[in-house]
Amino acid sequence: MAGVLVIGGVIAPAVLSGGGGGGTGTSSAGPKYKITVPQSLVGGKYSLTKDVSQQMGAQVPSDGVNAHDVRAAGGQYTGGTKSLVVSGIYGSMDDPEEGIDHMINGMTKSPGVEVAVADKEFTPSGGGEPLKCGVDVKQVAGQKVTVPFCAWGTSSTTGTVALTDAAELEKAPDSVDLQELADEVSKIRSEVQVPDGG
Repeated sequence: MAGVLVIGGVIAPAVLSGGGGGGTGTSSAGPKYKITVPQSLVGGKYSLTKDVSQQMGAQVPSDGVNAHDVRAAGGQYTGGTKSLVVSGIYGSMDDPEEGIDHMINGMTKSPGVEVAVADKEFTPSGGGEPLKCGVDVKQVAGQKVTVPFCAWGTSSTTGTVALTDAAELEKAPDSVDLQELADEVSKIRSEVQVPDGG
């Protein structure tokens, strides 16, 4: 399962793996990656304001229904009027697609969240693995906040990037260019997801 944290007024999707250790064995398909929290993203466009890895890690079991030997990583970034939260887990994922769906379902089924634009798959314009992107509307302190997001999953990582813009907090959800967001999140994914040599 997944949940939504409100960190400094920004929506942060955080995976909360289902309990019980319901899986059997671990997945070893594909290259191993881990999620990191760089000081900046997209050529300095966004700067790290808070590393929330420890906060997330305290809420994420090391073993769940679909994930094993799990560690969490995440960061809150700002650039101009925009804020984004990168969050993810890494370890061994039995089913990457299920991991993505759990993450998205956890965000959209949280209290005060409405699905404004249902998630669908986007392939980055510059190439690369597809992402699932959509738009939620979150009630924060009585105000509706438009929160576009993209998520991805591999056999060793599940991650999301959620964006808010202080200049357009109540931006019409259907006016969000999700292809543009997918292109940017693809760059972010390539910066935060690195080979795990350990």
